[in-house]
Amino acid sequence: MKKCFSLVVSGLAYSIGLAVALVTLSLPSFDAAAQLAVSANDNKVVNVNGVNQIVQNPPPDTVTIVDLGVSPPRVVGEVNAPSSVVGPPQNVAIAPDESFALVAGPVKIDPADPKKTAPDNRLTVIDLKASPPAVIATLEAGLGASGVSINRAGTVALVANRAEGSVSIFTISGKTLTAAGKLQLGDAKSGPSHAAFTPDGKTVLVTRDGDHKVSVLSVDGSKVEDTKQYMVGGIRPYAIDISSKGDMAVFVNQGGGQGDTDSINVIDLKMKPPRIVDTVAVGQIPEGVAISPDGSYAAVTIQNGSQRPKSHQAFNDFGSVKVFRINGTTLTLAAEAKVGHWGQGVAWSRDGKTLVVQSMIEKELEILSFDGRVLRKTGAIKVNGGPAGLATAQK
Repeated sequence: MKKCFSLVVSGLAYSIGLAVALVTLSLPSFDAAAQLAVSANDNKVVNVNGVNQIVQNPPPDTVTIVDLGVSPPRVVGEVNAPSSVVGPPQNVAIAPDESFALVAGPVKIDPADPKKTAPDNRLTVIDLKASPPAVIATLEAGLGASGVSINRAGTVALVANRAEGSVSIFTISGKTLTAAGKLQLGDAKSGPSHAAFTPDGKTVLVTRDGDHKVSVLSVDGSKVEDTKQYMVGGIRPYAIDISSKGDMAVFVNQGGGQGDTDSINVIDLKMKPPRIVDTVAVGQIPEGVAISPDGSYAAVTIQNGSQRPKSHQAFNDFGSVKVFRINGTTLTLAAEAKVGHWGQGVAWSRDGKTLVVQSMIEKELEILSFDGRVLRKTGAIKVNGGPAGLATAQK
């Protein structure tokens, strides 16, 4: 009887152990596997047959949080926060540990005239660890607050202020940001668009679409200074990204907006001071740029006339995304694909096999697979507003 009882107990223990193991295996591994992408969406402006129009009494702008660590990627949260299609699609930054995101609002509806917009200065802090994600602070940067970056140490954030020629500096402690001053780069028309940190956090490159310069800043702790060194590439330097290797950067030139072929530039960061060493023609109005996490590829979104009136000679009924293979400071076209209209930001998954591309008119995030040779659309995520800013964490 004791032996029989022992066998029963042993069998029961085994069954319980097996059940616990199965439950453990079935628990979601979201925290471990997740890679977050954050899309800032504009509800104030729409494009109707090539003409941008201000929406009367618009709903709030939104921010969509997407998990790229699952297949297919899925939405895991949404909050309301000021954003805008005005400015480069880099008005979003995510902390290296993915604990919070920053979203800048470049313009707002003019309080004095709802048919116009005016420069805004708001910077929203979003807690990504909260369930659901939540806005935890709204700060003031500068007028036309646009491109946002956080250094890889997670201690300093910068905001390029397009409407006042400055860069705002914030120190970071946990999820708390504290204003630490502004650096004036030029006059109000110099148009600082985005400020990008090198991986070591000691250098920042700032595109200036108003006076066609790329400024070089030095960083020591929270002290940010203008070295007075700058580069001149194409017309209206805009979105910029720096390789995780710290050896090169790529930025887009918006050009004159007449339907001409525009370009991207390559910066050699090994040179002292950094210098532009190559120019590549890409098509009408390159908008967003992102270098893959391993530094092997650069993806560029190109509006391609898709935002123009259908009667315009430069109109094309699609935008495009091009991926270039990086060899040192040489770019070689690896793949391209048609995407939606009025394309904005682009972001990579951590493994470099998935791209997210924003299509403003379709109000969706297009998901594309990439195998080193071919780009293929695999899906899309509808968002609540026109997606105009996009980021993943820089690690």
